[in-house]
Amino acid sequence: MRNRSNKIRLPIHFVWATKDRLPLIPAQEEERLWRYLDAVCRDMRCDPLTIGGMPDHIHLLVNFGNTVSLAEFMKRIKGGSSRFISQELRGSELFQWQAHYGAFSVEPGNIKTVAAYISNQKQHHSEGTIYADWEEVYEKCEEDTSST
Repeated sequence: MRNRSNKIRLPIHFVWATKDRLPLIPAQEEERLWRYLDAVCRDMRCDPLTIGGMPDHIHLLVNFGNTVSLAEFMKRIKGGSSRFISQELRGSELFQWQAHYGAFSVEPGNIKTVAAYISNQKQHHSEGTIYADWEEVYEKCEEDTSST
């Protein structure tokens, strides 16, 4: 009998921001942070496809695996990267992410488009060619929770 296992390829585009959208991610440290995020994804058996961002937020496109929930994934990504930034990049100065995040499923035919968008964050922001739904998720979440 053939050994069978679950096969899941679920592309998810995650977006999350720094506390108060402050520009706390130094450009010269981005690569170290991206490598850290890549390692955390792989540790959770999620295949990172593209990582990018700006000084105040991050985009991550992964093929999501079947070993972790979305909430647990973001808890580990945000918690671990917050500690990494505080200890390794900022010399123990406290760093925080906003509580909220966005998670968007991506159709397989759109993976290249989303990956290109993430890879070219600085260009999109300087030219104003951003996708508002992906970039403004935090303001909406903050407004939603402050009115309740």
